[in-house]
Amino acid sequence: MALATILSRAQNGLQADLVRVEVHLAPGLPGLSIVGLPEAAVREARDRVRAAIVNSGYQFPMRRITVNLAPADLPKEGGRFDLPIALGVLAASGQVPAEPLACLEVIGELSLSGEVRPVAGALPAALRCAEAGHELLVPLANAAEAQLARTATVRVARHVSELGARLHQGLPEPAPPRASAPAAAMPAADLAEVRGQPQAKRALEIAAAGGHSLLMIGPPGAGKSMLAQRLPGLLPPLTEDEAIEVAAIASLAPGGFRIEHWGMRPFRSPHHTASGVALVGGGTSPRPGEITLAHAGVLFLDELPEFDRRVLEVLREPLESGRITISRAARQVDFPAAFQLVAAMNPCPCGYLGDAAGRCRCTPDQIARYRSRLSGPLLDRVDLQAFVPRVERVALTAPADPQAQSSAEVRERVIAARRRQLARQGRSNAGLGPRELESHCRLDAGGRALLDAAITRLNLSARAYHRVLKVARTIADLAAHASVDGAALAEALRYRELERGAL
Repeated sequence: MALATILSRAQNGLQADLVRVEVHLAPGLPGLSIVGLPEAAVREARDRVRAAIVNSGYQFPMRRITVNLAPADLPKEGGRFDLPIALGVLAASGQVPAEPLACLEVIGELSLSGEVRPVAGALPAALRCAEAGHELLVPLANAAEAQLARTATVRVARHVSELGARLHQGLPEPAPPRASAPAAAMPAADLAEVRGQPQAKRALEIAAAGGHSLLMIGPPGAGKSMLAQRLPGLLPPLTEDEAIEVAAIASLAPGGFRIEHWGMRPFRSPHHTASGVALVGGGTSPRPGEITLAHAGVLFLDELPEFDRRVLEVLREPLESGRITISRAARQVDFPAAFQLVAAMNPCPCGYLGDAAGRCRCTPDQIARYRSRLSGPLLDRVDLQAFVPRVERVALTAPADPQAQSSAEVRERVIAARRRQLARQGRSNAGLGPRELESHCRLDAGGRALLDAAITRLNLSARAYHRVLKVARTIADLAAHASVDGAALAEALRYRELERGAL
């Protein structure tokens, strides 16, 4: 046989598009050429494949070898095509049988010795492979990740020589027995460790219960970062579909997915020097950014005004839609980005506005310029704005309060509130649309009068008005109230600190 076709998968966001690796041997000057829009790492595969085949005890054909990666208009990148190209060369030259490879998709990078090395994106490939009804051959190091796709049949490769021997016997080695996914561990950080801050803790609970975004404003050292780090421990557990999606996204990141992180909500905290591409994703070959890596989890932006304003503005659309589409001349990639935003900032440039010791020397003009780094449209998309005051010395030095509520206790209330929301509307309150708000957040006459007065006094936009209603609905859910009463609405209005001019 002078022609062989091996099935593989390209890394194209979470899509993992099917690629046919066609290998043709023809008379002519010996050489190997790769066509089909390969990037540099794919073009370099010819040297890795040649050395791997020779060092595995096979003959590298001294013929003109053409490798076509179809479809030709789909960019191909990385070392994931090394193994399918090597198998195509061996099958086309008759050194391994082609029949076992007919319904087998193959990904894997090769060392010069013939060892099969892991690649990124094994889980998305396994999910798409299972949908197509094919089996998947992966490096041994990728087996546990690929088996998270419950319906996928996974086989493993350790070395080209061992794989060739297996193919002569029938099929490659099956993956080790699928171990049950580990139970998701609770984050070690506990809410009970935060001294004082009852109002901020309450805001954190409301944010967790309704999936709301939160901005904490307070002086340095008040505990804003500590509170944000404890939010994942308050959130409900991921469903299996959510856990698989989170794992698939993590598998595309440089560090890859670690099985011990299964079922844990992500917590991402990029530095304020991060670029727009780092935050939302992009590049010549689109990669997920921080907002996608935080999908179904928490994105924490500390020192929010220190971020470049243009960088912050790119968050506006994903906060509304829960997705981000990255368009390039060659392709377009869609990533999920349903993250929960938590941000922190100081009340003024020095951070000590209103300090009893009189440390703040910021002028009103400096304070106004500092806060103007955050645009109105961005602040409109933040549901809760909570002040985090300086912790008093008595609360800081006193022994730990044994009655302080732990993350587990608060989490139980959050889960109960989320269940009410799912039973009522099928989603969290943060995702309610205008029509659903009219149905599920109806106010009595007193509540309507209070909200009308607040709109006039605080000059709330239509978006801010809807956010207040969503927060009030969540507060009512935490109290197990069927309707939104005046107390829930009044508390929701207190979490508009910047509009109220309370700072």
